[in-house]
Amino acid sequence: MTHTGSADLVATPPQDSCSAPTWFIDSDDPRIVDFATATIAAAGAQTDREKAVALFDAVRDGWRYDPYSLTDDPATFRASAVLVGGPNWCVPKSVLLTAACRAVGIPAGLGFADVRNHLQSEKLRALMGTDLFVYHGYSTLWVDGEWRKASPAFNREMCERFGTKMLEFDGASDALMHAYDVAGRRHMEYVRDHGQYTDLPFDQMLTAILAAYGPAMTGGVDGVADVVDEAFHG
Repeated sequence: MTHTGSADLVATPPQDSCSAPTWFIDSDDPRIVDFATATIAAAGAQTDREKAVALFDAVRDGWRYDPYSLTDDPATFRASAVLVGGPNWCVPKSVLLTAACRAVGIPAGLGFADVRNHLQSEKLRALMGTDLFVYHGYSTLWVDGEWRKASPAFNREMCERFGTKMLEFDGASDALMHAYDVAGRRHMEYVRDHGQYTDLPFDQMLTAILAAYGPAMTGGVDGVADVVDEAFHG
């Protein structure tokens, strides 16, 4: 089975359409199941809300955020590949969280939005040519009869190092990027909503990324893989 490059866009996805494994969200992979069940056991989580919070925390802090890790290889976006990989960015981390939730019976999907990062590093801005991040990804989790949005992108250590507010997810409200940092500076601005999906719309997302930045962010420019940005690699 290979990826199709398509996914269902739905305003309010039904729970049953966000419960089964897919090629990207391979929640039936034994490694995903083991990760999810071990995380929940370690946290002593009993309810779906407690389980969702434990999994969110584990993905947020278990993989350092690194926007330079983006590739155009669909295999790197599979939840099982993210699980055994290193630092990563918002979309793969959200795919992993979504898969982990599905593995323990919590319906979960993916949401996307274009966001403007007013505190973007100079090196990343020079590479991208803009402070607009297209197709920023987050998870959508069905908890206590409601869909909740949760972005596990920015890990605790990075937030503490740069004075940005860390996202906390309590399972009862959305956890989306903060508009301001701890010093009151403008941080993240949501510009355009792309809706919620039952699976990763890989081709659609990659097309938007290439249109916005050219090949720079997918390793198509000489030396990109060697960029050392102290904001993320320090």
